[in-house]
Amino acid sequence: MTVAIVLAAGAPAAGLPTGTGEPLADRLAAQLRRAGADRVHTVTDLPALAALVDTVTGPVLVTGGDLVAHTAVLRHLATSPVGPTVALVLTDPPAAGATVVREERGQVVDAGPELPDATGVFGGALRVGADDLPALAAAARSAAVAPAAGAAVDRLFAALTDLGTLTFAHRVRLLVAHRVADPAGLAAAETALAGVDEDRAQLRLSVKERDDFFTTYFVSTWSPYVTKACARLGLTPTGVTMVSVLFAVVAAVLFGAGGRPALVAGAVLLYLGFVLDCVDGQLARYTRHFSAWGGWLDTMADRAKEYLVYAGLGYGATHAGFRYGWALAIAAMTLQTVRHMTDAWYGVLHDEAARRPRPAGPAAGGIGGKLNAASTRVQADTGSVSYWLKRTVVFPIGERWALIAVTAALFGPLVSLVSVLVWGVLAFGYTGALRTLRARWMWVPVLDTVDATLHRDDGPVAARLPVVRPMGPLTLAVLGALGPAVLLVVGLFRSAGDGDPGGLRWWLPVALVVLLVAGLGAGAAHNGPLDWLVPAALRAGEYLFAAVVGVVGGVPAWLVFGYLFVLTVHHYDLTARLEKRQAAPPLHAWTLGWEGRSVLLAVAAIAGFAAPAMATIGTYLLVVFVASVVLAWVVLPARAGRAAAVPVRGASPG
Repeated sequence: MTVAIVLAAGAPAAGLPTGTGEPLADRLAAQLRRAGADRVHTVTDLPALAALVDTVTGPVLVTGGDLVAHTAVLRHLATSPVGPTVALVLTDPPAAGATVVREERGQVVDAGPELPDATGVFGGALRVGADDLPALAAAARSAAVAPAAGAAVDRLFAALTDLGTLTFAHRVRLLVAHRVADPAGLAAAETALAGVDEDRAQLRLSVKERDDFFTTYFVSTWSPYVTKACARLGLTPTGVTMVSVLFAVVAAVLFGAGGRPALVAGAVLLYLGFVLDCVDGQLARYTRHFSAWGGWLDTMADRAKEYLVYAGLGYGATHAGFRYGWALAIAAMTLQTVRHMTDAWYGVLHDEAARRPRPAGPAAGGIGGKLNAASTRVQADTGSVSYWLKRTVVFPIGERWALIAVTAALFGPLVSLVSVLVWGVLAFGYTGALRTLRARWMWVPVLDTVDATLHRDDGPVAARLPVVRPMGPLTLAVLGALGPAVLLVVGLFRSAGDGDPGGLRWWLPVALVVLLVAGLGAGAAHNGPLDWLVPAALRAGEYLFAAVVGVVGGVPAWLVFGYLFVLTVHHYDLTARLEKRQAAPPLHAWTLGWEGRSVLLAVAAIAGFAAPAMATIGTYLLVVFVASVVLAWVVLPARAGRAAAVPVRGASPG
């Protein structure tokens, strides 16, 4: 249940009559109800607000009494999925006593009446998540003790920021929101409101403000019409996601079938599937139907679709006579997964750095700082060639799907896979080099803020290994991946020369021991400037070792791909939970850890049962994953709902 509070203190405009004759504060209260608030209260001072917040258990919407805005602005603020606590930020010139803010990566990192490097003005409205309500009450009491000029809502927000509350900025685009101080300002703001078609603006807002080149010019130019049609048909974002998955699956089958008509049809379906992949998010933003389940499913579906397409291309290339079609598909999936791991963890590092004081002295002017400043300038110039080059060179999902569709239709699966690998390697090198330099400038203990053991995917073996601290977890993880990599190269050369890679079976224990070196850093502090690379290095080590077992043990390439596909699903589950700040999967302890799975594969391969073992372990992991999903999203929420519905003995039913 969402509670809304109109804080009229210090806002003389709250009593001004609007165009309908009702006071502005009363109209705000009515708008908050239409925006989804279950209860709306109007309070006249900060102590009363603090007392009210003490009685609330759900999210709270707080607005000043001087805000003139479309109802959609308040609805978007109330339903924003970026974080539990979100503040409205405007570009209006700051009035006397107004609170200005400084943002980094969408986070409000500073707020007050005066900031030399302010990026916006507090819009007089915020949504506070349930976990931050104690901080909101404390901020209200603190701001009430030392009153100052200006609206009470400004002092409240400045005090909340001073307490270190993580607050995300909600910017207003296309719609109208202004804070007013007199009848003339109110009349001007209402005129601006009347000049905007609220529904049309919301439909345009459903498209991401900044997207990739292909998505911007070849999808988003017409996808809003599909979004509007889906809304009228009553389709849900999850339903659209499922249809996009179906399109990708059929495209993968057509790529595998081969033949020019099938390849062209597969390319068309892949494009349409990507359009629907954009529409599901646009539909969620347009209808404001957000959920943790929907966000998780969208992330998982995106990766599953892409890798199923790789499988179709791998089968098609092999079916066309290329011996290593499946090997290319495995390489593409491994490369993309490792890239995504670095993307996720670098994002966490960057968010942590944004919340910390800016470095001073030489650190601020080093190469990392200069690169960071240059990147900020390029990202701000959204119409420049350099902006689009930077967005495109990193090989985002829109460009990947476009490249796959075009190359598959014109040249076939082999060229498509090679193109994906070449561009992917170049993009990985480019982003990796720049991020490494920038990360050394930021240098924050990124993995100290989360459960490093969970996101390393350590199992019982790694937990019992001694800790080698002087070398650092990243060095150990990279060394661990080298053993499988060397043995894989030797095995592939033997196979290419019509030799018997099975003769390398007795080298598997050596490669396993080298891999387990990565486990020696499990208990070490992951607070080095480059330790955000550790999860990616561990993924590379495990995937390479599974590929080695496949080559040495004579496992069919399609089975190796299937096993690695299940591993990527498991690891993307962890990544999605990291990005959404969710807890570990319910059955994570049953997944054995990267080292436990590798030990089982090695023992089975040495005994001559590599293929049955890989099939068995893969099936087991898939069953555990499905069971964990059911528990996390169905069983446990249902139990929590039943527990919440049970009345406390002795309490009144009301």
